[in-house]
Amino acid sequence: MTFVSSVLKYLMSFLSSLNLTHFRCYDTVKIDGLSSGLIVLTGANGAGKTNILEAISLLSPGRGLRSARLEEIQKQDQGHPWGVSAMLETSVGPVKLGTGIDPQKPGKRAVRINGAPAKSQSALSDFIACLWLTPAMDRLFLDGSSGRRRFFDKLVFTFDPGHAGRVSRYENALRQRAKLLAEGNYDPSWLDALEQQMAQTGVAIAAARLEFCQKLQTACDQADARAELFFPKARLAMAGSIETLLRTEPALKVEEMFAYQLLESRLIDAQKGGAASGPHKADLSVHFAAKDMPADQCSTGEQKALLIGIVLAHSALMAAERGAPPILLLDEIAAHLDEDRRAALFEKLTALGGQTFMTGTDQSLFSACQNQGQFFTVEQAEISKQKQYLAA
Repeated sequence: MTFVSSVLKYLMSFLSSLNLTHFRCYDTVKIDGLSSGLIVLTGANGAGKTNILEAISLLSPGRGLRSARLEEIQKQDQGHPWGVSAMLETSVGPVKLGTGIDPQKPGKRAVRINGAPAKSQSALSDFIACLWLTPAMDRLFLDGSSGRRRFFDKLVFTFDPGHAGRVSRYENALRQRAKLLAEGNYDPSWLDALEQQMAQTGVAIAAARLEFCQKLQTACDQADARAELFFPKARLAMAGSIETLLRTEPALKVEEMFAYQLLESRLIDAQKGGAASGPHKADLSVHFAAKDMPADQCSTGEQKALLIGIVLAHSALMAAERGAPPILLLDEIAAHLDEDRRAALFEKLTALGGQTFMTGTDQSLFSACQNQGQFFTVEQAEISKQKQYLAA
């Protein structure tokens, strides 16, 4: 894999301040004095805790942890567009990041770095990497393959920023091809060019997934015994037609085979829409390694522990190969973990050495990290820092 070279200049980065304007339930709010390590936001349901995590997630490329449309983020009854800014502390000095509705292009998102406009969201990946877990992801192993595919692609993208561009180019070509086939009256040379782009980009996507899957599996296998006791080792595999071919055939040959397959399936694809096969059909296979059991057959608690274990392994891999883990956003992470597992999680997160934001309704769930974390109370869209941990 190739990486954005400038990423390496900003190792061990963390947010020291965060500003929200007209964002969701917030008019304006500022959080100062943030440090690396564990940051805990507690408050009642609906207080605005998850909105803070979403704001941070939008400082990285993409649509954030809710995949929300821009207009959904806007605070109601506000004439001014929403915005998020933060100060990122890096090994070479502070960097100011900002994003929000572009006042010159309503409906579009703008990004600014140190006050200067960036060409695209992808510029953010030079400075910050974020990864998150939300309660909605607790069903990741039970729901359809698209959610698992998006989750795995996010893991790849956080590690290799170029992956997002490959996926975007492929999906754009896929949509254009589907539109031409549905209309029926198309220029064959245009369709040939789209299918060639799909073949080249699709094989690159599948190859990146396979390579990263091997790296992530190694990281899972290297988890220490204590971590594995609470967060079982996962056995990972990418299942898909292109991925299967790449295990035995060279990439150029697979490109030719995929392009031919797209040519042969035009009639069927015109009737059904999309494309019958390709990296957009791949799935992430996860097994509880010690039990040799598919994740979707495990208990609810085991599934959550497996998912956390994968994220911890990914963070350890990032720390080992890039020098720092991503900023982690863990929404209601402690709600369904027993006391020992919560303590093990906080211990592992502290050992990783990065910055982790966690939310919860009950402060007592975070008692095991009371001496390591910064605690904030969120109440009616107001945020206040606790001078010390308040025992329940």
